[in-house]
Amino acid sequence: MIGISTYLEGSAAWGQWRMEAALLPVGYPSLVRRAGGLAAMLPPGDPATAPEVVARLDGVVIAGGPDVEPARYGARPHPRTGPPARERDAWELALIDAALDADKPLLGICRGMQLLNVALGGSLVQHMEGHVGEVAGEFGAHTVTPLPGTRYASLVPGEFGVPSQHHQSVDRLGAGLTASAFAADGTVEAVELAGKRWVAGVQWHPEMADDTRVMADFVRAATP
Repeated sequence: MIGISTYLEGSAAWGQWRMEAALLPVGYPSLVRRAGGLAAMLPPGDPATAPEVVARLDGVVIAGGPDVEPARYGARPHPRTGPPARERDAWELALIDAALDADKPLLGICRGMQLLNVALGGSLVQHMEGHVGEVAGEFGAHTVTPLPGTRYASLVPGEFGVPSQHHQSVDRLGAGLTASAFAADGTVEAVELAGKRWVAGVQWHPEMADDTRVMADFVRAATP
């Protein structure tokens, strides 16, 4: 059972309805299912309940989404940084802390990787010029290169094309994190954490592609 963080949308519409909703692009649960897991949505809630929630799960995925509030890593907002999503930041940081404390497999995707880095004391580049997919709502594609000797390199041993949409990236790595893949421009594209059962992050969006290698390894690690 894999929990996936979601976000709240104040005015979502479907059919005759328009109301607040907890949303998650369908690619996330689809990827979990294709990799052999069962998906459960985790809408933002009371951060104090995160340990209880994580205890009922076999693994946690922190999904992509809006920019992490710069105050979380001691920075002032860049003019191109999006508005804060404080409720989501607090909830997902609590999920990350609970997963790390319980040694549950943890995968961060895009924002999720950035938030994992922040949770471990790292910082972010708030805006990159010229990186693929930096236009909001437009996915680009580029190649990532694994770092030999890392978990990611054992799963994807050579250069691989990935779908991407982000304008922020990892700057200073958080405590214990190792960069395990890079883009051609030097952007950190994947990270992993030693000393835990399975903790990693990818900057791209695997839910937008057919490749399941990273998610399948994550699900295997989470399987009781």
